[in-house]
Amino acid sequence: MTLFNSARAAFRDVRALSIESPELPLTSTTLVEMLGGAAPAAGVRVTEQGSLGMPAVWRAVNLIAGTAASLPFHVYRSADDVRVPVAAGEPAAKLLADPHPDMTPFELWEQVYCHIALWGNAYLRVLRNRLGQIVELWPIHPSRVRAGRESEAGTKVYLVDGDLDAEYTDEQILHIPGFGYDGVCGVSPIRAARQGISLALAAEQYGAQLFGNGSLAAGILQTEQRLSPEQADALKSRWKAKVGGLAKAHDIAVLDSGIKFQQLSIPPEDAQFIESRKFQIDEVARMFGIPPHMLMQTEKSTSWGTGIEEQTLGFVKFNLRPSWLTRVEQRITKLITPQALYARYSLEGLLRGDSGARSAFYNAMWNLGVLSTNDIRRLEDLAPVEGGDVRYRPLNMGVLGAEPGATQEEAARNLVEMVQKVYLGVGPVLSTDEARELLNRAGAGLPIPAPGVPGQPAPSDQEVPADA
Repeated sequence: MTLFNSARAAFRDVRALSIESPELPLTSTTLVEMLGGAAPAAGVRVTEQGSLGMPAVWRAVNLIAGTAASLPFHVYRSADDVRVPVAAGEPAAKLLADPHPDMTPFELWEQVYCHIALWGNAYLRVLRNRLGQIVELWPIHPSRVRAGRESEAGTKVYLVDGDLDAEYTDEQILHIPGFGYDGVCGVSPIRAARQGISLALAAEQYGAQLFGNGSLAAGILQTEQRLSPEQADALKSRWKAKVGGLAKAHDIAVLDSGIKFQQLSIPPEDAQFIESRKFQIDEVARMFGIPPHMLMQTEKSTSWGTGIEEQTLGFVKFNLRPSWLTRVEQRITKLITPQALYARYSLEGLLRGDSGARSAFYNAMWNLGVLSTNDIRRLEDLAPVEGGDVRYRPLNMGVLGAEPGATQEEAARNLVEMVQKVYLGVGPVLSTDEARELLNRAGAGLPIPAPGVPGQPAPSDQEVPADA
């Protein structure tokens, strides 16, 4: 019997997870499991989908999933330590460009990152053609999948709700686990932090009830008269009718017959209700590794580095890339490894909305000779221009450690010296012959004047008369 058999048996027992199923015993334990576990101390049950009711969680998941899914995602092959983009017509490139028949690549990967952020795991059904090439990826809801390992080979196998008679392997299922501790599945961040999220949801409900009642505090209506239960209920109803509801919040109530209102609960300001809600936003930001200002919490936004810019850069360097992008890159690479290819996100895509940073990046790459004019134009979705594939570098730069008399460096130095002397007037001004000589050292190929005739080139062999 394999280690995975127990997981299969447990999954089969709850394949019809319903109180109508005769195979499901109605014990307190099974009912709690059906409802997603024991309720947190705050009293509000937390599920992956229900957690999105907290705006901070919604924003955090949407930010991670949307940012990651919007980045350019391409396939490359390594040739002589050079990254070569795979041609658009090759199967691996076509897969990333169009992974699903009706979902766009952005929609597919956004859903994948959403599943990882909420459930800790993402599962995709891998479909192949008759040649064995991967042609489509279909996302599967994480709640429908159970993953385990076979004890003999140690390979991962999967059961999918609705198809429990088949065991799937990594050939049919692409599993992208989040952070975990068992080497099989990731841990649901929502379940791990359910206490804090439950507290935040409870605060949401408390605030809604507070303003829905239109009263800032509960209290007691008291009078010296003896009231029957019916009279007390009528007095309570009249009081709620006067002050209850959002439309009557902060309205003036008139009490007669010696009735007094005594407040019991602490006002929200004294209980620091607003502060507690802000703290929960910080907790969600900490849980997902997102700077608070990205969750619209702008207080203390300059507490790290030089401000918001440094926080945003830190989010990309220390959270987005290692915690999210890298795990997807490497899983896709394992999927296409037999073809000796690898997948890579282009973080330069984050510069798309920042024209200043994009311009500075292009300028630096062009000056170093890394990118040509046409390379930059292609990145900007512009047509190439004639002569735009030539790469340039500053002439005053030389090879580190080269001898001073090297020809290329000497030519560059002489050219700079000539420009300085002729145009800037630094040092003695060069004569025409000296300038021509320096330019020719740099490879200009200017003609040499004939002896005794200033400014006239020496006659070439072709210019000598035939009868001379």
